[in-house]
Amino acid sequence: MNAPTRDFSRILAEFKGGDTDASARLIALIYDDLRRLAGAQLSGANRGRDRTMSATVLVHECYLRIRESVSGRVESKQHFLNLAARIMRQVLCDYARERLADKRGAGAAHTGLEKVDAQLEAEASDMVELDDLLAKLELEHPKAARVFECRYFAGLSEQETADALGVSLRTAQRDWNQARSWLSERMKGH
Repeated sequence: MNAPTRDFSRILAEFKGGDTDASARLIALIYDDLRRLAGAQLSGANRGRDRTMSATVLVHECYLRIRESVSGRVESKQHFLNLAARIMRQVLCDYARERLADKRGAGAAHTGLEKVDAQLEAEASDMVELDDLLAKLELEHPKAARVFECRYFAGLSEQETADALGVSLRTAQRDWNQARSWLSERMKGH
């Protein structure tokens, strides 16, 4: 176990033990990792990412949603990062759904940027569709859904994914291929 992981485990134990200042120390320790996750979530290389939300906003929204979860459910740094990736996915999907609702007449003014609007709407639709499909994949193949989240949403490598989920590299690879195949068969118009 490396030093940052040991520090995280120690501070997590302090937080669970009632140290109210430990929450801030945990976030300070893992902030760079959260920024990396947010950057992967918002990466232009991946379809369906929101281009109007910054990594900082995503990290802060994630923190607001995750802070109550830390005390009871988080077991390790890898578990925390896996949970953070899931929450970031939820934040982006919620944001995409709100943007689609606005686009459908919830009061947004037309700016005349039809091409940009169409592209952002398509990305939001893709994100919502992917989120819906992942919910279905999770029911049928929960391990494959977790691997997909780690790889696609958190930007983890094959080995990092295997480590985060406590499975072998080969299992992570097999689940990744299964998830991609399952999702590609069901994505509309792609």
